[in-house]
Amino acid sequence: MRFMMLMIPLGYETAPPDVQLDPERVKAMMKYNEALKEAGVLIALDGLHPPSMGARVSFATGKPVVTDGPFTEAKEVLGGYWMISVKSREEAIAWAKKCPASENEIIEIRQVQEIGDFSEEVQQAAAGFEELQKGNAHKAR
Repeated sequence: MRFMMLMIPLGYETAPPDVQLDPERVKAMMKYNEALKEAGVLIALDGLHPPSMGARVSFATGKPVVTDGPFTEAKEVLGGYWMISVKSREEAIAWAKKCPASENEIIEIRQVQEIGDFSEEVQQAAAGFEELQKGNAHKAR
């Protein structure tokens, strides 16, 4: 089972574009990341720049409307994520509990949808999805 662990640092929604990271916190997080890798559960991980550097595309009017960050209505935003492969929700929670997060951080755990979770009709509509997942995600770099 794949799970995404989403880091939600409270207050990050107002962080400036040049937010500085604490090297000691980065060291602690790297130790945690290494533990995930050594356990063989880590699939991917990344940190995200603050919302002040982002953009949102909304479709409320039926046409795409772009809003540059920061986003005044945001209460919680993502600071990064880990994608892990474990045997159960409980194991994903156990890994999240080991994270050296600070008192202003929350980790949300979400199971990734697998194509087999859906009806045959939905699986047929999504034909080719698994091939897309194997595509060159980093080709644009």
